[in-house]
Amino acid sequence: MSSRKKLLVIAHAPSENTQRMLDGLLKGANHNDIESVDVKYLAPLDTRADDIKSAQAIIIGTTENLGYMAGLIKDVFDRCYYNCIEHTEGLPFTFYVRAGNDGTGTKRAIESITTGLRWRLVQEPLICRGKFNVKFITQCEELGASMAASLEAGII
Repeated sequence: MSSRKKLLVIAHAPSENTQRMLDGLLKGANHNDIESVDVKYLAPLDTRADDIKSAQAIIIGTTENLGYMAGLIKDVFDRCYYNCIEHTEGLPFTFYVRAGNDGTGTKRAIESITTGLRWRLVQEPLICRGKFNVKFITQCEELGASMAASLEAGII
């Protein structure tokens, strides 16, 4: 039996800057010091319930659209919710939001859905508010590294 763990990243990155944030997150999650975690990135439309059920932890990335999560992230929840609900209770997760405004509605919506799934929020969500700042990339990198290292260490 493999001792490798799987960290699934599901992210919507429709712009150059959100892609840079995702790239930073993946860079952190794939840090050389983290040896026993396989990181798998999927775009929302490529994500299936089996992908979620096979993960030991998840990071969700979304933009804030009209005070809510991106429609493609909502679509993942719509398609996968009932196929996952009995199989993913306690699944460790976190998320990040690229918010032009305050991200409150997006944060609340994701927390509501994942509460229904009985997932376990293990790291404070990263809300990147306002005008784009390159520090968002570094913050995403730190989020990815922290989740992967915590998964590897058995903390989450």
